[in-house]
Amino acid sequence: MPQLDDLPPLAVQSDIAALHAHLDDVIPSKRLDENLLIATWNIRGFASLTREWTAGEHDSPKRDLRGLLAIGEIVRRFDVIALQELKGDLRALRDLMKWLGPNWAFLMTDVTAGPQGNGERMAYLFDRRRVELSGLACELVVPQEWLDEIRPDALQRQFARTPYAVSFRSGPATFILATLHVTYGASAAGRIPELRGIARWMRKWADSTNAWSQSLIALGDFNIDRRGDPLWQAFTSTGLTTPPDLDAVPRSIFTRAENPSTNKHYDQVAWFTGDDGKAQLNMTYRRGGYVDFLPFVYRELDLSKSAVSYRVSDHYPLWVEFGL
Repeated sequence: MPQLDDLPPLAVQSDIAALHAHLDDVIPSKRLDENLLIATWNIRGFASLTREWTAGEHDSPKRDLRGLLAIGEIVRRFDVIALQELKGDLRALRDLMKWLGPNWAFLMTDVTAGPQGNGERMAYLFDRRRVELSGLACELVVPQEWLDEIRPDALQRQFARTPYAVSFRSGPATFILATLHVTYGASAAGRIPELRGIARWMRKWADSTNAWSQSLIALGDFNIDRRGDPLWQAFTSTGLTTPPDLDAVPRSIFTRAENPSTNKHYDQVAWFTGDDGKAQLNMTYRRGGYVDFLPFVYRELDLSKSAVSYRVSDHYPLWVEFGL
């Protein structure tokens, strides 16, 4: 049975070489004591793995070694990456961590129980040569008085998938990442209470944190449809701000390039700018972007986008670079 660190078949080697060159073009290189690269990625149903280079017609799951190798090539370009939609089965994650090597570590939540939780976990993978844990790891739980409020957009229950926050240190910079995956639900309006709840929590937390020594960054899959729509307004209602670089980039591989109006704003990276004199980054934002892996995977097979989504993902990774 082949392993991820074996020499791949020639077709896979060709794909990975093309992907590697693309990543060199679109992602800044890691520079010691100078920059920090943070990413977020909803990896579709990241769970088990077929340990073959290319999954066959009757293999299940469809995620195979070449798909996982592409994921690994992307992940290792960042210093820390928040992952959503991990599942109870950790086979693919274990193989990935073994391939990344001893300089990489991870933290994750337990599986979220219940139908709205969808059996999901959230995790952070990080390069220990570049960042280290700085002491905090917690799940965000709203106070009971918030749940007792009576208004149309009030949050009436705890978050379906509890947001997960971890603090890191890179050189002189300490930063807290809070990742979440907002439940898609039966309607867009049904997402507003959760989005307002996380925005409110982040504001409260930022205001009680020493803003000049710690940066607080929200990232993950917020399931926002459009910039400026009620979901966006709920997300930004307490001052969370997204970098302009990410406004126009696609989040989903199913976005039609010829029709930008179909672009969803599901995935986000956001923080408070400090314009109100309170919460502010202690790092300098440089730029952000996404990784379009579609042209560089399974090229000789001419798979549909749907087929690729089960092997790699249906979401693109989003990333931001900060100066330290």
